[in-house]
Amino acid sequence: MSADPATLLATLQRLEWGVAVVSPDDWLVEFENATFFRWFPPTQDDTESLAGRLPGLREERARARLEDGQPFKFETEVKDGVRSVSLQVVLRPFEIEDQPAVLVEAHDTSKQKEAEYMLDSYSQLAERNARELQREKERVEKLLLNIMPRSVFDEMTEFGTVTPQRFDDASIMMLDFVQFTSMAVSRDPSALVAELNDIFTAFDRIVELFGGERLKTIGDAYLAVAGIPDPSPDHARNLARVALRIRRYLERRNASHPEQWLCRIGLDTGPVIGSIVGVQKYVYDIFGPGVNLAARLESLAEPMQILVSEPAYQLIRNDFVLTDLGIVEVKGFGPQQLYSLDREEPRR
Repeated sequence: MSADPATLLATLQRLEWGVAVVSPDDWLVEFENATFFRWFPPTQDDTESLAGRLPGLREERARARLEDGQPFKFETEVKDGVRSVSLQVVLRPFEIEDQPAVLVEAHDTSKQKEAEYMLDSYSQLAERNARELQREKERVEKLLLNIMPRSVFDEMTEFGTVTPQRFDDASIMMLDFVQFTSMAVSRDPSALVAELNDIFTAFDRIVELFGGERLKTIGDAYLAVAGIPDPSPDHARNLARVALRIRRYLERRNASHPEQWLCRIGLDTGPVIGSIVGVQKYVYDIFGPGVNLAARLESLAEPMQILVSEPAYQLIRNDFVLTDLGIVEVKGFGPQQLYSLDREEPRR
C-alpha cells in the first residue's frame, strides 16, 4: 500500500465503527480500534484469536472465501452496555506493507433492524385491521379535516350543520411568496407545485406544533390562525413562534437549494367570525377586520419580514424582540403603528 502504515492505523482508530487487522495464518488480532474492542472484548481463555471473539463466525467458510479473494459477511448481536446491538461483520482480504492480512469491519445495523421490525409490525397490524368500510370512513374524515378544524368537523358529523361562531381572541397569520407569479411562468409547473407542496407541508407541521390551524391556501398564499376554534390565552405568542420558525425553515432550505423562496408575513389579532361556507363543496373560512389587516401587512412587508400590528404587539412584546417601524399608512385602515418581529426572547 502507498499509505504510511502508522497513519493508516491511526485513521482506523478514529472510526466510529469496529475495525480490526488479523493475521490470515493464525487469525490473531494484530490491531483493533476502540469500537471493535468494546463490541468484541477478549475472553479469559482466548485473548487474541478472532474466532474466539466473534460470535456466529463460521471459521471454515470464512477462510475458504478469503482464500478465493472474496469477502465473507455475516450478522451477529452483542451487548454494548445494557443494550443489544445488531452488527454486520465483513472480513476482507487485505495487504499491509505487502504482507497479507484480513481486514474485519463491524457496522451497527440496530436502527435499520428496528425500522424493519416496526415496518413489519405496522404492515401486519394494517392487514389485520383493514376493513373497506373503515378505510372509506377514514379517507372522508381526512379530507374534511384538511379543510376544517377537528371541533367543527365533530359538530358537522353530529348535527349535520355548523353554527357560525364569533371568536373575540384570535390571531391571524397571512403569508405569501415574493415574485411567485414570475416563478410560475418561468419554471416547470410540476416541479414548482411539488416544491410548494413540500413547503406548505412543512408549514402545516409547524402550525400544528404550536396548536394553530392552517385554514387554507390560495395559490402561494397561506392563512393560519390560533385561538380558533379552541380558545387559547397564548394565541398571539404561539402564532408569532410559528411565523419565526417558518422564516427559519425557509432560510435553512434556501441555504441548501438553488431555488430561493422568500416570504412576506403579516400578523394581527382581534375578533373574527368562523363558519362553514358552501353546500356541496365545504370550505371553513373566517371573516373580520383582523383577516384583512393581516393581508394588508403581508403585502407591505419586505422579503422575509414579519409585520405585526399594534394589538398583536401588545400581546407578544414581553416575549419577543420587535423593531418599532412607526406610523405607516395602511390601505383601508389608515395610519397604523407597525412593528417588525425579529426574534424570540431567550427564556430566563
